Amino acid sequence: MDYKDYYATLGINKSASADEIKKAFRKLAVKYHPDRNPDDKQAEERFKEISEAYEVLSDPEKRKKYDQFGQYWKQAGQSTWPGAGGANVDMGNFDFSQYGNFEEFINELLGRFSTPGGAGARSYAYSSPGGGYSSNFNDFGGGFGNQTPAPNREASLKLTFSEAFRGVQKRLNLGNEIIDVRIPPGAKNGSRIRVRGKGGSSPYSQNRGDLYLNVELTPHSFFKFEEDNLVCEVPITPDEAVLGTTIDVPTPDGTVTVKVPPGIRSGQSLRLKGKGWVTPKKGRGDQFVKINIETPQNISEIERTYYEKIRDSRTYEPRQHLQHISL
Repeated sequence: MDYKDYYATLGINKSASADEIKKAFRKLAVKYHPDRNPDDKQAEERFKEISEAYEVLSDPEKRKKYDQFGQYWKQAGQSTWPGAGGANVDMGNFDFSQYGNFEEFINELLGRFSTPGGAGARSYAYSSPGGGYSSNFNDFGGGFGNQTPAPNREASLKLTFSEAFRGVQKRLNLGNEIIDVRIPPGAKNGSRIRVRGKGGSSPYSQNRGDLYLNVELTPHSFFKFEEDNLVCEVPITPDEAVLGTTIDVPTPDGTVTVKVPPGIRSGQSLRLKGKGWVTPKKGRGDQFVKINIETPQNISEIERTYYEKIRDSRTYEPRQHLQHISL
């Protein structure tokens, strides 16, 4: 991402005072606020831009670092970020080389979500999930409600199947604070965990938005989801399919013995009631065991002899219905 000129975003000079910055922001915020521009994506993006610009420029320390970054970016010829190779500029005792681009710099400056070790959030939004805005501009004379806007944050959170099934406590680094979040049992891909009051701070009040964690499950070697159902696949042999058998099947909380009825076909599923995923407020769902009939590739001579006897004495013809098919 190229360098963003936040002064130009707010339409002010680089020498603008704190009051001038606030006045410019308020004017633009009222104009582009989503409550005044419903279903207008351009206005929504503009609102996010001016909010981000104000959050940086209204804080003296953030503004100082931002100005320093901009100064060196310009010295580098505006063709690369200050820390990139070949940018022969004085860093002024500030290490810009740790940032791959402007976006990385601004993410850290604003304390956007990250997890220890580098995994975690990649997005930052000023809109509430579902499209609504917890915002208000009464102090601007706009009359939009009773609360001041507070930016929400969104981040991805990777969990193993075990963590998601049983619930887990995660320690998250929000940049300027570290918090412990309890993830309840039963999270799945697409689950959203709301952490109240841990979003960004309002540019014009002390209110804080919420942090929304979007759950991503790391793939499991045996279990997977098909829609909301927990499913697995278990192989059986042809003789087990014909005669029926019992098999041991892993479930999230242990192995159970399952009866396979005679004559089952490959691809059919057996339902294990109450052995599936945790469903909040509804207990346990069901687990579905998909049967896969596997043909042995290497057989002994005695096995071959018996398969030949079965073939020679077989009464079932699975392709009989094809005899009368034609165009």
